[in-house]
Amino acid sequence: MTRFAALAACLVFASTVHADDLASGFDDPALNQRYWSLIREIRCPLCQNESIADSSAPVAADLRREVRRMLAEGKSDDDIKDFLSSRYSDFVLYRPRVAPETYALWGGPIVLLIVGALVFWRVVRKRASQPLGEDDAS
Repeated sequence: MTRFAALAACLVFASTVHADDLASGFDDPALNQRYWSLIREIRCPLCQNESIADSSAPVAADLRREVRRMLAEGKSDDDIKDFLSSRYSDFVLYRPRVAPETYALWGGPIVLLIVGALVFWRVVRKRASQPLGEDDAS
């Protein structure tokens, strides 16, 4: 029974700390908006499928504090993203920059779409040249 009580206390404490961490924004509405926009754009390096705004991992809390500190120092959004990218690679950005390292990421879907359209066009053209009564399973 004491283990259950200790586990419950830890969960309550952790959620309270997470809520307090997120609630402490900025008094300036524009700065607060930038803060929330940034922490929603940055992926948690530990959770990988959550932004640091949604994650309760300790590393996400550290990154939220770092973003808050850098905004308070007057850093631009690009400066903050550059800093985080240099530490954690472009993986932490939900919208990675277009650079030689990310050309495949950005161009891959376009190439696949073109290849798929060409295959579709070729199949349709081949089917159109076949007589209607001919069976494919000959």
